[in-house]
Amino acid sequence: MNEIAAFNATGAEETAADLMPHSIEAEQQLLGAILTNNDVFDRVASIIGPKHFYDPVHARIFETAASRIGRNMLASPVTIKTFMEEDEGLKELGGPPYLARLAGAAISAFAARDYAEMIYDLATRRQLIQLGREITDKAAKVDVDHDPKAQIVEAEQALYSLAEQGVSEQGFQSFLAAVTEAVNVANSAYQREGGLAGIATDLADLDRKLGGLHKSDLLILAGRPSMGKTSLATNIAYNIAKSYKKGILQDGSEGAVDGGVVGFFSLEMSAEQLAGRILAEASEISSHKIRQGDMTEGEFRRFVDAAKQLESCPLYIDDTAAIPISQLAARARRLKRTHGLDLLIVDYLQLVRGTSENRVQEIGEISMGLKAIAKELNIPVIALSQLSRQVENREDKRPQLSDLRESGSIEQDADVVMFVYRGEYYVEREKPEDHNMEAMAAWQEKMSSLHGKAEVIVGKQRHGPIGTVELSFTAEFTRFGNLVKPWQQGEDQSF
Repeated sequence: MNEIAAFNATGAEETAADLMPHSIEAEQQLLGAILTNNDVFDRVASIIGPKHFYDPVHARIFETAASRIGRNMLASPVTIKTFMEEDEGLKELGGPPYLARLAGAAISAFAARDYAEMIYDLATRRQLIQLGREITDKAAKVDVDHDPKAQIVEAEQALYSLAEQGVSEQGFQSFLAAVTEAVNVANSAYQREGGLAGIATDLADLDRKLGGLHKSDLLILAGRPSMGKTSLATNIAYNIAKSYKKGILQDGSEGAVDGGVVGFFSLEMSAEQLAGRILAEASEISSHKIRQGDMTEGEFRRFVDAAKQLESCPLYIDDTAAIPISQLAARARRLKRTHGLDLLIVDYLQLVRGTSENRVQEIGEISMGLKAIAKELNIPVIALSQLSRQVENREDKRPQLSDLRESGSIEQDADVVMFVYRGEYYVEREKPEDHNMEAMAAWQEKMSSLHGKAEVIVGKQRHGPIGTVELSFTAEFTRFGNLVKPWQQGEDQSF
């Protein structure tokens, strides 16, 4: 059985220096078991494929057997022989009798999975060695076009793809596999209270409109300055992080069964400022009081208690200014690999750097990059975005898709586009003169109707309805919440 242990498919001997990690014996034993008992294939098909075999002849035998078994046909030395008689590599190993020898030395079926895992592990080691060589070769080339930082990002991406077992390079999948995944998503929505397929933000009306935050979606949250974009983003981040519960998912893997791990790229505010906002919301003490230290003893205790509770929240903040999109992607991959990642928030899109000198093309590159991150990491990505000043020139200040600043590609790449709008902000600046009693009364009535309210306008949703969601807004704590409707007065509003 060891007659080909030191030979490749062409029969050429390999030197010790060139020998890559492999086990010809393990490959022979596994193939023999499959050719003797085709049921073995079903136990190992989810672990390995033809590409994991070191010997190309073994890879072709496995592929031929898999093809026949997949069509409910027998795969045995006799049936495989018909398709491989002219295979030059098999001839080097003795021809069709080699297939019979494989079956003759077959192991018992219970050990097949162990051999398959061994073959997979050795294949992974070979890929790591190959990747290491490629990194070394590129690093050795001192070239203007080969920036070391770009090489680090490229290497990290390749390593992440290898760690994720080629998820990002899976290529085509059958419609059956896609349908199965769609049914699983629908089932999770059916089983989940509130009928959400995605991650719940704890903003009930927004969750109903969006169905939660869905994996691989890019959500754009846009608005003019002072509308509360960052506040809404931090509220969502905090709500999801504090609800985080780890458990076993439907596919048997470990992950978030409620809430999630949140990564927050804060390109405008420092990590301390962002943490201060979240603490203000959690402790219900105004940001101004926290900054000034103007707190009563009771408020300070409440502040400390909130800080202790937040210590265990899986919320990670990166406040690197003007970060390139390639670095942002690399750090998101690293966070998912080390701590997990269920939601990524970028505040805000226009502060990320691309490679193009043309601003419109650069914004397009960034929005495409963010969508690629969402798909690669299989997580929702929320990117905040500024709106153009043309909103201020209209009588109705409610934003619309055409107001998205600098590039139509943002609208094109996004799965969901939402706008934050607070009418109270604009009406407050229209206050009439005190002596005009009639105008003042009308203004006060209007302010009263808008006070403490905000709108999230869903201007685009690829997989659902558009429309407006009303939320409560407490400016003192920069907190958005569920708005109690008139017909809900007196009801329990816990969600």
